[in-house]
Amino acid sequence: MEIAAYGVLTDEEPLLRQAFGDALADRHRLRCLRLFLNRDTVPTAAGHEVVLSSVNCTLDAEVLRSLAEGGTRMIAQRATGHNNIDLTAARELGLTVARVSSYSPYSVAEFAWALALAVDRRIVRAAHRTREFDFRLDGLMGRDLHGRTVGVVGTGKIGTAFARIAHGFGMRLLGWDVAENPDCAALGMRYVEREQLFAEADLVSLHVPLLPDTHHLIDAKALDLMKDDAILVNSSRGGLVDTDALLETLRAGRLSGVGLDVYEEEAGVFFLDKSLEVMTDERLARLMTFNNVLITSHQAYFTRDAVSQITGTTADNVRAYLTDRPSDNMLTRPPLG
Repeated sequence: MEIAAYGVLTDEEPLLRQAFGDALADRHRLRCLRLFLNRDTVPTAAGHEVVLSSVNCTLDAEVLRSLAEGGTRMIAQRATGHNNIDLTAARELGLTVARVSSYSPYSVAEFAWALALAVDRRIVRAAHRTREFDFRLDGLMGRDLHGRTVGVVGTGKIGTAFARIAHGFGMRLLGWDVAENPDCAALGMRYVEREQLFAEADLVSLHVPLLPDTHHLIDAKALDLMKDDAILVNSSRGGLVDTDALLETLRAGRLSGVGLDVYEEEAGVFFLDKSLEVMTDERLARLMTFNNVLITSHQAYFTRDAVSQITGTTADNVRAYLTDRPSDNMLTRPPLG
Protein backbone atom coordinates (compact mmCIF):
# COMPACT_ATOMS: atom_id res chain seq x y z
CA MET A 1 0.00 0.00 0.00
CA GLU A 2 1.16 3.54 -0.75
CA ILE A 3 0.64 6.22 1.91
CA ALA A 4 0.47 9.83 0.72
CA ALA A 5 1.95 12.49 3.00
CA TYR A 6 1.01 16.11 2.27
CA GLY A 7 2.82 19.31 3.17
CA VAL A 8 6.07 17.50 3.96
CA LEU A 9 8.94 19.88 4.63
CA THR A 10 12.45 19.20 3.33
CA ASP A 11 13.96 18.78 6.80
CA GLU A 12 11.00 16.69 7.93
CA GLU A 13 11.09 14.08 5.17
CA PRO A 14 14.06 11.95 6.35
CA LEU A 15 12.63 11.82 9.88
CA LEU A 16 9.21 10.85 8.53
CA ARG A 17 10.64 8.10 6.35
CA GLN A 18 12.72 6.75 9.23
CA ALA A 19 9.72 6.71 11.55
CA PHE A 20 7.56 4.82 9.05
CA GLY A 21 10.37 2.41 8.29
CA ASP A 22 10.75 1.65 11.98
CA ALA A 23 7.03 1.34 12.69
CA LEU A 24 5.89 -0.48 9.57
CA ALA A 25 9.11 -2.29 8.62
CA ASP A 26 8.92 -0.76 5.13
CA ARG A 27 5.86 -2.88 4.31
CA HIS A 28 4.14 0.21 2.94
CA ARG A 29 5.49 2.86 0.58
CA LEU A 30 5.53 6.48 1.69
CA ARG A 31 4.93 9.16 -0.94
CA CYS A 32 6.05 12.56 0.37
CA LEU A 33 4.48 15.59 -1.29
CA ARG A 34 5.29 19.26 -0.77
CA LEU A 35 1.80 20.39 -1.75
CA PHE A 36 -0.97 20.84 0.81
CA LEU A 37 -4.18 18.86 0.71
CA ASN A 38 -7.16 21.03 -0.21
CA ARG A 39 -9.96 21.29 -2.79
CA ASP A 40 -7.50 21.84 -5.63
CA THR A 41 -5.13 19.01 -4.76
CA VAL A 42 -7.49 16.36 -3.38
CA PRO A 43 -7.61 14.42 -6.70
CA THR A 44 -3.97 13.43 -6.07
CA ALA A 45 -5.11 11.41 -3.04
CA ALA A 46 -7.32 9.08 -5.07
CA GLY A 47 -6.48 5.44 -4.38
CA HIS A 48 -4.65 6.13 -1.11
CA GLU A 49 -6.30 4.45 1.85
CA VAL A 50 -4.16 6.47 4.27
CA VAL A 51 -3.12 10.10 3.92
CA LEU A 52 -0.98 12.21 6.24
CA SER A 53 -1.99 15.84 6.67
CA SER A 54 -0.43 18.97 8.15
CA VAL A 55 -1.98 21.99 9.87
CA ASN A 56 -1.97 23.95 6.60
CA CYS A 57 -4.09 21.39 4.82
CA THR A 58 -7.77 22.33 4.45
CA LEU A 59 -9.90 19.30 5.25
CA ASP A 60 -13.41 20.69 5.10
CA ALA A 61 -16.53 18.65 4.33
CA GLU A 62 -16.04 18.91 0.56
CA VAL A 63 -12.43 17.73 0.70
CA LEU A 64 -13.28 14.91 3.10
CA ARG A 65 -16.09 13.76 0.84
CA SER A 66 -13.72 13.68 -2.12
CA LEU A 67 -11.19 11.72 -0.07
CA ALA A 68 -13.80 9.16 0.94
CA GLU A 69 -15.00 8.80 -2.65
CA GLY A 70 -11.40 8.26 -3.74
CA GLY A 71 -10.90 5.41 -1.30
CA THR A 72 -9.29 7.15 1.67
CA ARG A 73 -10.26 5.67 5.02
CA MET A 74 -7.71 7.16 7.41
CA ILE A 75 -6.26 10.66 7.92
CA ALA A 76 -3.25 11.06 10.21
CA GLN A 77 -2.64 14.68 11.16
CA ARG A 78 1.01 15.47 11.91
CA ALA A 79 0.12 17.99 14.60
CA THR A 80 -1.73 18.42 17.85
CA GLY A 81 -4.18 21.03 16.56
CA HIS A 82 -6.96 19.85 14.28
CA ASN A 83 -9.17 22.91 13.72
CA ASN A 84 -8.49 22.51 9.98
CA ILE A 85 -10.45 19.22 9.91
CA ASP A 86 -14.26 19.00 9.88
CA LEU A 87 -14.58 16.17 12.39
CA THR A 88 -18.38 16.08 12.12
CA ALA A 89 -18.14 15.39 8.39
CA ALA A 90 -15.36 12.85 9.00
CA ARG A 91 -17.61 10.90 11.40
CA GLU A 92 -20.50 10.97 8.95
CA LEU A 93 -18.22 9.64 6.20
CA GLY A 94 -16.81 6.89 8.39
CA LEU A 95 -13.25 8.24 8.25
CA THR A 96 -10.68 7.56 10.93
CA VAL A 97 -8.86 10.73 11.98
CA ALA A 98 -5.84 10.74 14.29
CA ARG A 99 -3.57 13.43 15.62
CA VAL A 100 -0.37 13.78 17.64
CA SER A 101 -1.62 14.40 21.17
CA SER A 102 1.65 15.82 22.43
CA TYR A 103 5.30 16.44 21.59
CA SER A 104 8.18 18.37 23.12
CA PRO A 105 6.63 21.39 24.87
CA TYR A 106 10.08 22.92 25.15
CA SER A 107 10.29 23.49 21.40
CA VAL A 108 7.38 25.96 21.43
CA ALA A 109 8.06 27.44 24.86
CA GLU A 110 11.69 28.19 24.04
CA PHE A 111 10.76 29.72 20.69
CA ALA A 112 8.11 31.91 22.33
CA TRP A 113 10.87 33.25 24.55
CA ALA A 114 13.08 33.77 21.51
CA LEU A 115 10.35 35.97 20.04
CA ALA A 116 9.85 37.84 23.31
CA LEU A 117 13.56 38.56 23.72
CA ALA A 118 14.02 39.47 20.07
CA VAL A 119 11.31 42.14 20.14
CA ASP A 120 12.29 43.40 23.60
CA ARG A 121 15.97 43.84 22.68
CA ARG A 122 15.39 44.80 19.01
CA ILE A 123 17.57 41.93 17.85
CA VAL A 124 16.36 41.84 14.23
CA ARG A 125 16.83 45.56 13.72
CA ALA A 126 20.27 45.40 15.33
CA ALA A 127 21.32 42.47 13.13
CA HIS A 128 20.23 44.26 9.96
CA ARG A 129 22.19 47.34 10.98
CA THR A 130 25.42 45.56 11.80
CA ARG A 131 25.33 43.66 8.50
CA GLU A 132 25.57 47.10 6.90
CA PHE A 133 28.34 48.12 9.35
CA ASP A 134 26.01 50.53 11.16
CA PHE A 135 26.93 50.08 14.82
CA ARG A 136 24.80 52.80 16.38
CA LEU A 137 22.58 51.95 19.35
CA ASP A 138 19.89 54.55 18.58
CA GLY A 139 16.44 52.99 18.84
CA LEU A 140 17.71 49.69 20.21
CA MET A 141 17.06 50.21 23.92
CA GLY A 142 15.19 47.34 25.55
CA ARG A 143 14.36 46.66 29.18
CA ASP A 144 15.14 44.07 31.82
CA LEU A 145 12.56 41.33 32.18
CA HIS A 146 13.77 40.44 35.67
CA GLY A 147 11.24 41.70 38.22
CA ARG A 148 8.55 42.39 35.64
CA THR A 149 5.23 40.57 35.24
CA VAL A 150 4.50 37.87 32.69
CA GLY A 151 0.96 36.74 31.88
CA VAL A 152 0.74 33.12 30.71
CA VAL A 153 -2.56 32.46 28.94
CA GLY A 154 -2.95 28.70 29.03
CA THR A 155 -0.91 26.65 31.49
CA GLY A 156 -0.81 23.20 29.91
CA LYS A 157 2.49 21.53 29.06
CA ILE A 158 3.76 24.34 26.82
CA GLY A 159 2.52 27.12 29.08
CA THR A 160 4.16 25.42 32.07
CA ALA A 161 7.49 25.13 30.23
CA PHE A 162 7.20 28.82 29.32
CA ALA A 163 6.43 29.70 32.95
CA ARG A 164 9.47 27.79 34.20
CA ILE A 165 11.70 29.88 31.94
CA ALA A 166 9.98 33.05 33.15
CA HIS A 167 10.61 31.94 36.73
CA GLY A 168 14.28 31.55 35.82
CA PHE A 169 14.30 35.16 34.65
CA GLY A 170 12.98 36.19 38.05
CA MET A 171 9.60 37.39 36.79
CA ARG A 172 6.30 37.70 38.63
CA LEU A 173 3.94 35.04 37.24
CA LEU A 174 0.26 35.53 36.43
CA GLY A 175 -1.76 32.74 34.83
CA TRP A 176 -5.16 32.14 33.32
CA ASP A 177 -6.72 28.81 32.39
CA VAL A 178 -9.91 26.86 32.90
CA ALA A 179 -8.15 24.92 35.67
CA GLU A 180 -5.12 25.73 37.79
CA ASN A 181 -1.94 23.74 37.22
CA PRO A 182 -0.23 22.79 40.50
CA ASP A 183 3.15 22.76 38.75
CA CYS A 184 2.70 26.44 37.88
CA ALA A 185 1.36 27.26 41.33
CA ALA A 186 4.53 25.73 42.77
CA LEU A 187 6.52 28.30 40.79
CA GLY A 188 4.62 31.08 42.54
CA MET A 189 2.12 31.70 39.72
CA ARG A 190 -1.04 33.50 40.76
CA TYR A 191 -4.15 32.67 38.77
CA VAL A 192 -6.31 35.69 37.96
CA GLU A 193 -9.12 36.65 35.61
CA ARG A 194 -8.10 37.38 32.02
CA GLU A 195 -8.85 41.08 32.37
CA GLN A 196 -6.49 41.43 35.34
CA LEU A 197 -3.78 39.48 33.55
CA PHE A 198 -3.99 41.69 30.47
CA ALA A 199 -3.94 44.85 32.60
CA GLU A 200 -0.98 43.93 34.80
CA ALA A 201 1.34 41.91 32.52
CA ASP A 202 4.39 43.44 30.88
CA LEU A 203 4.56 40.37 28.65
CA VAL A 204 1.54 38.31 27.53
CA SER A 205 2.17 34.91 25.93
CA LEU A 206 -0.59 32.73 24.45
CA HIS A 207 -0.61 28.96 24.94
CA VAL A 208 -4.23 27.87 24.50
CA PRO A 209 -5.81 25.85 21.67
CA LEU A 210 -8.05 27.49 19.08
CA LEU A 211 -11.64 26.74 20.06
CA PRO A 212 -14.90 28.67 19.57
CA ASP A 213 -14.43 30.14 23.06
CA THR A 214 -10.83 31.23 22.39
CA HIS A 215 -11.31 32.61 18.86
CA HIS A 216 -10.13 36.24 18.94
CA LEU A 217 -9.29 35.91 22.62
CA ILE A 218 -7.06 38.92 22.02
CA ASP A 219 -9.62 41.38 20.67
CA ALA A 220 -9.93 45.16 20.86
CA LYS A 221 -11.16 44.98 24.46
CA ALA A 222 -8.23 42.81 25.56
CA LEU A 223 -5.72 45.02 23.75
CA ASP A 224 -7.20 48.16 25.32
CA LEU A 225 -6.57 46.64 28.74
CA MET A 226 -2.88 45.99 28.04
CA LYS A 227 -0.14 48.41 29.00
CA ASP A 228 1.02 50.75 26.27
CA ASP A 229 4.49 49.22 26.47
CA ALA A 230 3.43 45.56 26.85
CA ILE A 231 4.84 42.77 24.69
CA LEU A 232 2.45 40.27 23.07
CA VAL A 233 3.63 36.84 21.87
CA ASN A 234 1.52 34.26 20.04
CA SER A 235 3.10 30.91 19.24
CA SER A 236 -0.14 28.91 19.49
CA ARG A 237 -2.81 29.54 16.84
CA GLY A 238 -3.34 32.58 14.65
CA GLY A 239 -7.07 32.78 15.28
CA LEU A 240 -6.47 33.67 18.92
CA VAL A 241 -5.63 37.24 17.86
CA ASP A 242 -7.99 39.62 16.07
CA THR A 243 -5.61 40.98 13.44
CA ASP A 244 -7.70 44.06 12.67
CA ALA A 245 -7.80 45.01 16.35
CA LEU A 246 -4.05 44.43 16.63
CA LEU A 247 -3.38 46.66 13.63
CA GLU A 248 -5.47 49.47 15.16
CA THR A 249 -3.53 49.13 18.42
CA LEU A 250 -0.20 49.31 16.61
CA ARG A 251 -1.31 52.29 14.52
CA ALA A 252 -2.10 54.07 17.78
CA GLY A 253 1.53 53.60 18.81
CA ARG A 254 0.74 51.13 21.55
CA LEU A 255 2.61 47.91 22.52
CA SER A 256 6.37 47.77 22.85
CA GLY A 257 6.63 44.68 20.68
CA VAL A 258 4.67 41.85 19.10
CA GLY A 259 6.05 38.40 18.26
CA LEU A 260 3.84 36.23 16.06
CA ASP A 261 4.73 32.73 14.91
CA VAL A 262 1.16 32.21 13.69
CA TYR A 263 -1.37 34.26 11.76
CA GLU A 264 -5.09 33.74 11.41
CA GLU A 265 -4.99 33.68 7.58
CA GLU A 266 -1.70 31.79 7.28
CA ALA A 267 -3.12 28.90 5.22
CA GLY A 268 -1.84 29.18 1.66
CA VAL A 269 0.96 31.53 2.73
CA PHE A 270 3.06 30.03 5.51
CA PHE A 271 5.48 27.22 4.56
CA LEU A 272 5.52 28.55 0.96
CA ASP A 273 7.89 30.80 -0.99
CA LYS A 274 5.93 33.94 -1.85
CA SER A 275 9.00 36.12 -2.46
CA LEU A 276 8.36 36.51 -6.20
CA GLU A 277 4.65 37.24 -5.83
CA VAL A 278 2.63 40.28 -4.86
CA MET A 279 1.43 39.91 -1.28
CA THR A 280 -2.34 40.16 -1.64
CA ASP A 281 -3.04 39.77 2.07
CA GLU A 282 -3.11 43.45 3.02
CA ARG A 283 -3.33 42.80 6.76
CA LEU A 284 -0.25 40.59 6.77
CA ALA A 285 1.62 43.10 4.60
CA ARG A 286 0.62 45.91 6.96
CA LEU A 287 1.84 43.98 10.00
CA MET A 288 5.22 43.61 8.32
CA THR A 289 5.62 47.40 8.14
CA PHE A 290 5.80 47.87 11.91
CA ASN A 291 9.39 47.75 13.14
CA ASN A 292 8.29 46.45 16.56
CA VAL A 293 6.53 43.41 15.04
CA LEU A 294 8.39 40.16 14.36
CA ILE A 295 6.61 37.47 12.33
CA THR A 296 7.91 33.96 11.75
CA SER A 297 6.34 31.19 9.67
CA HIS A 298 4.84 28.77 12.25
CA GLN A 299 8.22 27.32 13.14
CA ALA A 300 8.04 27.20 16.95
CA TYR A 301 7.57 23.42 16.96
CA PHE A 302 10.33 22.88 14.38
CA THR A 303 13.14 21.22 16.30
CA ARG A 304 14.65 17.82 15.57
CA ASP A 305 13.41 16.60 18.94
CA ALA A 306 9.80 17.67 18.40
CA VAL A 307 9.58 16.61 14.75
CA SER A 308 11.02 13.19 15.60
CA GLN A 309 8.30 12.75 18.20
CA ILE A 310 5.61 13.97 15.79
CA THR A 311 6.65 11.65 12.97
CA GLY A 312 7.06 8.72 15.34
CA THR A 313 3.59 9.19 16.81
CA THR A 314 2.10 9.62 13.34
CA ALA A 315 3.62 6.32 12.24
CA ASP A 316 2.27 4.64 15.40
CA ASN A 317 -1.19 6.06 14.66
CA VAL A 318 -1.14 4.56 11.18
CA ARG A 319 0.04 1.23 12.55
CA ALA A 320 -2.80 1.25 15.10
CA TYR A 321 -5.30 1.85 12.29
CA LEU A 322 -3.85 -0.89 10.09
CA THR A 323 -3.88 -3.42 12.96
CA ASP A 324 -7.32 -2.42 14.28
CA ARG A 325 -5.93 -1.31 17.62
CA PRO A 326 -7.56 1.48 19.65
CA SER A 327 -5.52 4.60 20.32
CA ASP A 328 -6.02 7.68 22.48
CA ASN A 329 -4.84 9.71 19.49
CA MET A 330 -7.90 8.80 17.43
CA LEU A 331 -10.32 11.72 17.09
CA THR A 332 -12.84 9.74 15.05
CA ARG A 333 -13.02 6.05 14.29
CA PRO A 334 -15.77 3.77 12.94
CA PRO A 335 -16.61 0.79 15.17
CA LEU A 336 -13.94 -1.93 14.97
CA GLY A 337 -14.82 -4.98 12.91
